[in-house]
Amino acid sequence: MAHILITGGCGFIGSHLAEVLLQRGHHVSVIDDLSTGSINNIAPLRRHARFEHRIDSVLNRPLMAELIDAADQVYHLAAAVGVRLIVERPVETIETNIRGTEVVLDLASRKGKPVLIASSSEVYGKGARIPFAEDDDCVLGPSIRPRWSYACSKLIDEFLALAHHKQRGLPTVVARFFNTVGPRQTGAYGMVIPRMIDAAQAGQPITVHGDGQQTRTFCHVLDTVDAITALMAAPGAVGQVFNVGGEEEITIEALARLVIEVTGSSSEIRFVPYREVFGEGFEDLRRRVPDTGRLRSLVDWSPQRTLRQIIEDAVAECQRERV
Repeated sequence: MAHILITGGCGFIGSHLAEVLLQRGHHVSVIDDLSTGSINNIAPLRRHARFEHRIDSVLNRPLMAELIDAADQVYHLAAAVGVRLIVERPVETIETNIRGTEVVLDLASRKGKPVLIASSSEVYGKGARIPFAEDDDCVLGPSIRPRWSYACSKLIDEFLALAHHKQRGLPTVVARFFNTVGPRQTGAYGMVIPRMIDAAQAGQPITVHGDGQQTRTFCHVLDTVDAITALMAAPGAVGQVFNVGGEEEITIEALARLVIEVTGSSSEIRFVPYREVFGEGFEDLRRRVPDTGRLRSLVDWSPQRTLRQIIEDAVAECQRERV
């Protein structure tokens, strides 16, 4: 079995990935600075004989050199996450996303270690073609709008990964995530479903930004993990970019109503202008839907959980935490 390094391994996606890889018999090492991750996410794994963790930054180059040297594969998930964090702390967003990826790719290139880079649907920016396909143009807004700094930083991560593959022969794969959700995800950084569930279970108004008619798709974290582990095992994935996301398109207003239904809440929906939450000039997309044809054709993947199941799973996790 392989020795696998996960950066951001105490995070929402990273901790689920670590758990699945351990179940499959691999040795797993994680590194996380806990800026958005939580040590609680890996608490059940810490006693496992094939698991080890470091609380440190991917910017610690000597440590990263040691960890990558010992690994057979690297999943680079460490990044700034959440629209609220991105708007409020743009410097950390840019530095964490770009400099961290530079360190990982440079060290992995020296040893020829395969790397999966976690990117984001944000890179499509204001793209008008729906659904978004990997080869579509990426249309970003002006630099005076902080939210586009995240999209730009993740796009640079992609360019770096593909450049290392082309110039240095590094086996790299880029996965663009579309709203991955499920147990362990927190609403602290603006993540929509956990934020709605928290409000519904507290009987508080559920905040919907804008008119609520913007649409999104959502993918269960375990479906996302299945996709990226399949990509890392597929030689044909090397040097390519893949959308990873769900297929049930839903308006944010309808999503709020579904959360209310699943939780049995009496919460009302409160519509709030974007400017009141993120400041003047905040720009959002009306639709964000992935074309997953490339992923499906290569690894025969499809989401196994419906949106209702995703919400039910997240609600059940919240209830277990309260016991």
